[in-house]
Order: sequence, then structure tokens, then C-alpha cells
Amino acid sequence: MNNVKAFESLPSFIVGIGASAGGLNAFKTFFDALPSNTGMAFAVISHINPAAHSQLAEILSRHTIMPVKLAASGMKVLANRVFVIPGNADLSIEHGALVVVTPRTRRNAQVDIFFASLATAMGKRAVGIVFSGYDGDGAEGCKRIKAVGGTTFAQDTSAEVSGMPLSAQATGCVDFVLSPEEIPLELQNLSKRLGRAL
Repeated sequence: MNNVKAFESLPSFIVGIGASAGGLNAFKTFFDALPSNTGMAFAVISHINPAAHSQLAEILSRHTIMPVKLAASGMKVLANRVFVIPGNADLSIEHGALVVVTPRTRRNAQVDIFFASLATAMGKRAVGIVFSGYDGDGAEGCKRIKAVGGTTFAQDTSAEVSGMPLSAQATGCVDFVLSPEEIPLELQNLSKRLGRAL
């Protein structure tokens, strides 16, 4: 009974992970290194071609034993779950549930949109991670997360395309610059430091 209860529990933190070009390898490396029982929930925000059928959820399910689901409106965000943005959609979180809006409102702004909603919904328990990609999506979102006391990460020089992580770093609102395989350990440290205090 206790295991079932823990499995269905609310997350201690919600982690938004944004990427574009070159992000797939970063996602896979991150989840390969991530324990399945952090007590956190994870939302994967990728710039998916609106015309393409995304196989991202299926791919990521091979790299974690956590349930990986394509996000749908009304889906409750629970601990130790992974939610993946659908193609041609904006994703946000309100009152502990996901909101999917189709078609997307702007091209390549999905990370900022989710991070902004995450900051509002979770405050100090919001975490934003910016992986590989062109341009600057995620930078404004990192500002929003930092403004409410949340925690932000950007991929280091391991990024295949450096635009998004460098734009995030240029805001001065990134706490950690690490490789995808190093971030899970820092998330666990964050949980130990802040989990009981918040």
C-alpha cells in the first residue's frame, strides 16, 4: 500500500527540460543517469516539427523505468513520471494539471511558455533545464523561474548546438552549467537541501 501511495504522490519539484536541435542525445543521456525514484516530475519540451509524428515519448521510455506519457490536458502531474509535449502544441501547468493548447501560438517559444507557467505554479519548487538548440528559447523562462526562487540549469559545452544554453547563461539567471549526465546528481542534492525546508 505504501508503495502505491508513493507512486501516486505529488512531486516535490517539477522539472521542465527544454531543447531543440541536438537535444535528443541530451535527453537520452539525462534519463540514463537519472534515478527513477527522485520524487520529482519531469516535463520534456522539444521543438517538434508540427507536421511530424513525434516518437519522443516512445524513445525516452527506453531510457527510464518511469512512466513516459504524451501530455494531454487535464493530466495530473505526479511524482516519478515523465510528460512529453505533443507536436504543434503549447504546454503549461495550472493547479497541478497539464494544459495543452493546439496549434502552438508561436514558433520555437514552447520552452519559455512552459517555464513561465512552471514558475507560477511551483515557485521555489520549479526547476528549468535548457539543453542543446538554436536561438534563445528558454532564456526568458529561466528569468521567470529565478524570479520566484526556483533553480535553473544549462547544458555545458557538450551541447551539439549551443544557442539555447548560451542564451540562457547570458541572462545571468542560470545556477548550474553542467553536462546532461551530471545534472541528475545535482537534482538529488537540490532535493536533499531544499526538499524538507520548503
